[in-house]
Amino acid sequence: MKAQKRITYRYSEAFKSQVVREVEDGLSTISEVRRKYGIPGGDTVQQWMKRMGKLALLSKVIRVEKPDEKARIKELERQIRQLKESLADTQVRYLLAETQFEIVCEQQGLNPEEVKKKLEEKNSSEQ
Repeated sequence: MKAQKRITYRYSEAFKSQVVREVEDGLSTISEVRRKYGIPGGDTVQQWMKRMGKLALLSKVIRVEKPDEKARIKELERQIRQLKESLADTQVRYLLAETQFEIVCEQQGLNPEEVKKKLEEKNSSEQ
């Protein structure tokens, strides 16, 4: 199966300005100028307008939410922060316990890995 070559279109600044002016003057819509001039790519003209034109003509996304939705989002974000902090604390406690375990094993002349292995075997046989 042959891979298709990707075609890259390059437009002059004068052409881009003309297209943007046409849309801004209300002579054509963005989709009309795309068809008229054969411009592929859905965002090409919008990008030109953002860079060269008046942003007021581009459609905007407006988020409408109920007051309780905003409060719910803040509460969930607070819970996420709290859970992350709890997880970090737990990880620190685990590392401390692991280090203490290794120190005690070394003081007793035991290999920490062998002790862990025996504990795992004992726990698995009890279940």
